[in-house]
Amino acid sequence: MRASNGKFDVIVIGGGAAGMMAAGTAASRGKRVLLLEKNKKLGEKLRISGGGRCNITNAEDDPKRLLPHFEEAEPHLYSAFSQFGVRDTFKFFEDLGVPLVVQGAKRAFPKTEQAGDVVKALEIYMAKHKVEVRRGRHVSAIRKRGGRIETVNAGDEEFTADSYIFATGGYSHPETGSTGEGFSWLSGLGHTIEEPTPTIVPLKTAEEWVADISGTSIADMKITFYAGEERKFSKRGALLFTHFGLSGPLILNAAREVNDLLYEGPVTARIDMAPGVDLGILDKQLRDLFDANKNKDLKNVFKSVAPAGMTPTLLALVPSIDPDKKVHSITKEERRMLVDLLKGLPLTITGLMGFDRAVVADGGVLLSEVDMKTMRSLKQENVYITGDLLHITRPSGGYSLQLCWTTGYVAGMNA
Repeated sequence: MRASNGKFDVIVIGGGAAGMMAAGTAASRGKRVLLLEKNKKLGEKLRISGGGRCNITNAEDDPKRLLPHFEEAEPHLYSAFSQFGVRDTFKFFEDLGVPLVVQGAKRAFPKTEQAGDVVKALEIYMAKHKVEVRRGRHVSAIRKRGGRIETVNAGDEEFTADSYIFATGGYSHPETGSTGEGFSWLSGLGHTIEEPTPTIVPLKTAEEWVADISGTSIADMKITFYAGEERKFSKRGALLFTHFGLSGPLILNAAREVNDLLYEGPVTARIDMAPGVDLGILDKQLRDLFDANKNKDLKNVFKSVAPAGMTPTLLALVPSIDPDKKVHSITKEERRMLVDLLKGLPLTITGLMGFDRAVVADGGVLLSEVDMKTMRSLKQENVYITGDLLHITRPSGGYSLQLCWTTGYVAGMNA
């Protein structure tokens, strides 16, 4: 085992969003900083976030409105967010030449909508402050004495520092290197780990026809979930069909509630594809449409009311009606069947997708074991913990990355 070239002030383990922020911030204070990343490239998960567009933050800059989205963690986060909040994120990236644009639900993206631009900006930030970056360096051992880490081993080298910042991420998207090993290390250092579960994740359905419309979206719909025959809750917004079921921000943010229902028994859902129109009015609209197109085939007329790309699939769900049938031959009962389908497309929810599909997995180090004003461990005096390693539940929509920027900055300022 070779000793590294000298001792560092700060070693950051993990080159994702929180790690790069922490390393650059610590170095901006004049600290000698080493960042160890096991992948060959930095920011692998960041590169695929937001479908490659990078939902960099949520533009709600009032902490009293923003922080309740972090649920039980809310009271623990005010100090950290007072040090680096949403406004600071906007200024930070704009100063690095990455202006942000705000879209629906206050989701903020880089104006270029390229996640790679965010990674590049963070690399430039670290280079400016002379962070030493070692890629392809997997940390294999951590040695401590008393209440302090003394050295870490990576590759065939041993590194030592005054402070260590853990930024290895959680379990979501393990193909990017987030395999949860940070939890094992921190457990070995005396921390209590709340077992992670994939909570912001797509839903699996039993129906095979969803694969036929994979990639099709509905811009405005209402989905209602049932446990047995009992209506439990509804959500309204956009939905995306995938080859295995349902996705999109609204579905991702409903997954935890659906997971709770699955423990009770079978879960079904109904999708209202015309949420702003009641049943009677939709029936009249369809009747008027049919009257105006009497001699046309049903499959051609139905396109006017069905979500784009879904007509063949929807009509196939009513096998008693021939799609080639002329509209003037459609009976009142058949028309009502079509209306009922548009107002309540049935699905059977069989489960949640796993960590490989999760945007965020909750779980991690209990906040009671971390000084949330500095991100310093209360178990090891020279350890700082950031991002997905902390047990903080949050929805999709920019909240996770903001948590990375905030905790990474605070750790970098205090390590």
